[in-house]
Amino acid sequence: MKTRTLNTGYEMPLVGFGTYQLTDPKADETAIITAIESGYRLIDTAQAYKNEEIVGKALSHCQVPRNDLFITTKIWFSNFPGDKCRKSLEESLRKLDLDYVDLVLLHWPYNDVYQAWRSLEKAQHDGLVRSIGVSNFMPSQLIDLICFNDVTPAVNQVETHLYCQYRELQNVMRRYGVAHQAYSPFGRNRNMDMYKEDAVTAAAQKYGKTPHQIALRFLVQSGISVLPKSSHADRIKNNADIFDFVLTDDEMKTLAALDKEDVLVGNSQDATYTENMIKRTV
Repeated sequence: MKTRTLNTGYEMPLVGFGTYQLTDPKADETAIITAIESGYRLIDTAQAYKNEEIVGKALSHCQVPRNDLFITTKIWFSNFPGDKCRKSLEESLRKLDLDYVDLVLLHWPYNDVYQAWRSLEKAQHDGLVRSIGVSNFMPSQLIDLICFNDVTPAVNQVETHLYCQYRELQNVMRRYGVAHQAYSPFGRNRNMDMYKEDAVTAAAQKYGKTPHQIALRFLVQSGISVLPKSSHADRIKNNADIFDFVLTDDEMKTLAALDKEDVLVGNSQDATYTENMIKRTV
């Protein structure tokens, strides 16, 4: 699996396995093991997903050494204040049955972000986590966090797909050395028109790939790590099978031009969405 080097010096796989909504103890543990057997080395979970124990059991049953895996979890924003961030991280480690995680992210830019970030800086210093980062931070929020803290986020994980490419955010992340990671790289299939675009179907036919594989290849070829999710073995394998072809410069430009700034999943800049998110409890 190809990787990119984070600002901490650690290597992060360009393709990871997302586990959102994988909460069936038996079937979804099997799906995670299938992903690892198919070549995935990055497994992404979160406190909000309520499946860290399932992920932990899958990791304990797989045949891949811990040092060859890259495990990410996320701190839910209700756990940001005071000592809750550190305690919740320790609880995540217990559920995952791990001594450390490779990456911990602040999940959404709400609540006491600064207190939580400094807790993560301390956790990184103490060896509980190798790299720390954020999720759903937009340019002004990311710049503010960087300028008033000691550690620059290694990763910003945001919804990214053909119709939502975040060009301005990409420029900011490149400027500050923050890796771009895409969750929901298919937009949770909420707008299937993106897979009917001529640029997508033409490339799929040319390379003998599915439109979804073209979408993933475009992102990773842009240097963006992706986290496709599926519980179906054939789709799990197909989502990782994107490194045997290369899109041309013209194809990349045509696919980039599909951007509509269409946020389909999560928008931290939308007031109604934010109000509804803050009402959630985990």
